Amino acid sequence: MSELNEYMTAAPPEDMPLDERFRFGKNWAAFLKRLDDGRIIEAEQTLTKMMGVSYLEGKSFLDIGCGSGLFSLCARRLGARVVSFDFDPDSVHCAEELRNRYFPGDSNWDIQQGSALDADYVRSLGDFDVVYSWGVLHHTGNMWKGLGNAADRVRQNGLLYVAIYNDQGNTSKRWLRVKKWYNKLPMPGKKAMLGYFLGRLWALTFLRDLMKFGNPMHSWNNYRSVRGMNAWNDLVDWVGGYPFEVAKPEEIFDFYRAQGFELRAMKTCAGGLGCNEFVFVRKR
Repeated sequence: MSELNEYMTAAPPEDMPLDERFRFGKNWAAFLKRLDDGRIIEAEQTLTKMMGVSYLEGKSFLDIGCGSGLFSLCARRLGARVVSFDFDPDSVHCAEELRNRYFPGDSNWDIQQGSALDADYVRSLGDFDVVYSWGVLHHTGNMWKGLGNAADRVRQNGLLYVAIYNDQGNTSKRWLRVKKWYNKLPMPGKKAMLGYFLGRLWALTFLRDLMKFGNPMHSWNNYRSVRGMNAWNDLVDWVGGYPFEVAKPEEIFDFYRAQGFELRAMKTCAGGLGCNEFVFVRKR
């Protein structure tokens, strides 16, 4: 594998206090207020399409960094026995809320609080047919350790589905500074930054949609088709999401190949902003 990315030196320690990190769980709690059946179906379809399956009946599914709990819910709807965990207690509560809404009292969906960097804890969960961690491990403060702990939980011939921020070189360095700055600001400053980046990241799309559809909010309102997510909550997550690390696609590929995995599917962001997605199969 090529040299691990330089953000390791800028990453916070594993015991970084929760109040110094971006509060992902608070953002996900706001997202759940907008969650509906259409978003759930969209999210479910992205899960099955990328993994090349139509159901998960009889399979075990580990959701590392479950966030809103949406994809744990999708896996449970597809028939899997699900274990979800997150470092952020508010995210744990989000997953519990979804379980209470859609699978009350279900013994096949276990939700816990824990760290992806705690190898002993992750090992205690056992082995799984599917290990899923989308857009999470680059926010732990030690991405490569998290990626390794995730790999250890995939059983023979099982699937590992991860998504990691794309390394854009100097652009990624600038975003690292933005995220650090955002999390140090009081709420008025945070709102001002979000307004600025809303314009910076969406202005051209608003203009294009106005010219093409007569509605500048067309893409914003239809953002649900992107993994069932919500445009505003994704913007907040992106601007504020710290800790923050990145990797080139070949770094992820080389890392897992060395651990006995073969690539089944990959979806990149074409060198741009966002996550590269990978589905690996454990062969040894």
